[in-house]
Parts: sequence; C-alpha cells; structure tokens
Amino acid sequence: MKVAYIFASTTSQKILDLMIIPQLENGIHGADVAGMFFFMDNAFFLLDGVDMAKRLASIQEKNGMLLMACDKCAIERKIDDKLIKGARIGCFPTLYAALGEVGGVDQVITL
Repeated sequence: MKVAYIFASTTSQKILDLMIIPQLENGIHGADVAGMFFFMDNAFFLLDGVDMAKRLASIQEKNGMLLMACDKCAIERKIDDKLIKGARIGCFPTLYAALGEVGGVDQVITL
C-alpha cells in the first residue's frame, strides 16, 4: 500500500521522530511512503541542518519519496530557501500533481 502523510498537528514531531522515521530507517514501516507534506511549524522539520531533516533526506535518497512544505507556511517562517536538498514547497494543487509523479497513493493520513 502507498501512503502519504500530512503533518498538521503539534504532536507530529513526536510521531515522526520516534515512530515513523525509525520504522522507515529500519525497513519495518509496513507501507510504502510516497510523500510527506508539512504544515505550519512542522515545515521546520525540513530545515537544512536539523537532525530530523537530515534523516528524512537520507530516507528520500533511498525511496524517492516526496518531501514538501506548505508554501505559505515556509514563506511566513522565512525558511522557503533554507530547506534540505530535494524538498519542495507548494500548496494542495502542487501536492496532488507531485504525488501523481511518484505513482499516486492509496491512502492519505493526516497527523
């Protein structure tokens, strides 16, 4: 099954850092992750130099998943030009098109 995650809540950091990333790093997540989209302060998870961003970039290199920050969220936080290599910014129309490029998804999960 191919999934995409949308990180919108304040608890996203704990879930991503302690559960999803380690599962992906160890190949035991159980689903094929096609992409991740980050809202509000969660856009900082893609900031170059942040440990979580480095880990996500490493996973992206292996599986080609989409990493995208909300464009308005990244711009408001003045990080739109400071994201890790391979991360994009965009809004829902951009997200839909990009997920189509990586083969689509079976389920979208918002956390």
